[in-house]
Amino acid sequence: MHKKLTITLDENVYHELHSIIGRGKISQFIENLVKPYVLNKELEQEYMEMAKDEEREKEAYEWIEGVVGDAYEER
Repeated sequence: MHKKLTITLDENVYHELHSIIGRGKISQFIENLVKPYVLNKELEQEYMEMAKDEEREKEAYEWIEGVVGDAYEER
């Protein structure tokens, strides 16, 4: 089942989409671009697996703390 969605685009972008993708094909084109970002459950699983890596998480935390400290000192 499909749902209708109204979006706003710059006029030039719309005209280029229309000329390159073709009439009646823009919706499918946009859906194909967006779908991997909103329906990618494998990516979520991969992030969960990465979070289990304690050494990696420790390094990430130390890096974040260092960046936050640098930003604080600049003020």
